[in-house]
Amino acid sequence: MARNKQIDLDNHLFECLERLNDDSLTEEELEREVKRSRAVASLAAQINQSRANSLRAAVFMDQAADAHPSLPEGFR
Repeated sequence: MARNKQIDLDNHLFECLERLNDDSLTEEELEREVKRSRAVASLAAQINQSRANSLRAAVFMDQAADAHPSLPEGFR
């Protein structure tokens, strides 16, 4: 079971944004935060794409189950 929820991802993204807006960061610290934020954003995009795919699959399965009650093994 997944321990993280969408709200956790949202919170991480906003934390990255807050760190990037921190005027007290040195140039080196800001550079490190930019790299970190890019990595977090890349992972977040993958997570969101995966969730979108799961949602599309669930919608498809719901519609397909009505039209085809005996779906192939990989689709049950």
